[in-house]
Amino acid sequence: MMHWILPLVFILAGLLGGIISEKIIFTRLKKFVASRRIPGSEIIFRSLNRMPFFWCVLAGFYGAMISYGPEPDVREFLRKIITGAFLYTVTVVFARLTAGFVNLFFRKTDGLSASLLSNVAKIAILVLGTLILLQTLGIEITPILTTLGVGGLAVGLALQDTLANLFSGFYLIISKQVRTGDYVKLADGNHEGYVTDITWRNTTIKELSNNVIIVPNSKLASAIFTNYHLPVKEITLTMNVGVGYDSDLEQVERVTVKVAKEVMQEIAPELIANEPYIRFHEFADFSINFTLYMRVNEFFDQRMARHLFIKKLHKRYQKEGIKIPFPIRDIYVQDNASRNGAMKLE
Repeated sequence: MMHWILPLVFILAGLLGGIISEKIIFTRLKKFVASRRIPGSEIIFRSLNRMPFFWCVLAGFYGAMISYGPEPDVREFLRKIITGAFLYTVTVVFARLTAGFVNLFFRKTDGLSASLLSNVAKIAILVLGTLILLQTLGIEITPILTTLGVGGLAVGLALQDTLANLFSGFYLIISKQVRTGDYVKLADGNHEGYVTDITWRNTTIKELSNNVIIVPNSKLASAIFTNYHLPVKEITLTMNVGVGYDSDLEQVERVTVKVAKEVMQEIAPELIANEPYIRFHEFADFSINFTLYMRVNEFFDQRMARHLFIKKLHKRYQKEGIKIPFPIRDIYVQDNASRNGAMKLE
């Protein structure tokens, strides 16, 4: 019975050390580093989550194994299990770190989706770490690689839709035809919104109504769509307006451009150097029509720009005496009684 005491002490010490390191030391160190705002510290601590506890427990079991002194075969077997568990946790930490820093780096790169690249990097580290783990434990990985190579064709055929979406996602990111934050409109005309993420399978588009559209990457890569943020976010807003035939067109142009400048000063003051302008283009049935051209920062700003422009222009036209005509039809009704009375007088 006495030979079990020391191994149990090591195991209990490992458990106690794991709890202390996780709940006290790790937590306080995390708060201290967070207060100093050290770059990347959040990713590091997120990657090490629960790991100090597991490492202390593994150290306790390793100490228990050495103190107990089992048979050489049993000891070698237990050593391989403990070593494999330790190497696996180290692999998980490195995978988390890689994914976190890749995510952080590409988030700072305007327009690039971080989800797909960080997940691929994480999977690559896990696969590489697993192969190193197997090699360390004395398991030959050459047959495994050969088997994977032979079965790769079958797997590729079974997962062809998934692989198509994966490579389409890479194509969308590398070609930069679609970037996170871009406003796109699909060819069907019923779906449009901001691209929020490109994962290994889908592209997520958030509509202005906060609904989310999920589009498979392969479908988006082969679809016809309009990207309102390429080549630049700034777009030209067009507004069609009509004025009466008795209007002074010079005055109309001057007043309209002035109102458009006021709107730009509120919506996009940094673009004020691109002065708005109008072009008359039609003698219509009831009005002389023209189009206003005005620059705004991005597609979404069109709504507010139109709203302000219509309000301000309507008020200014009323003040300046400029009329915006509306269709008028004259209807002549012949009174049958009057016509019959006229016939009797004859």
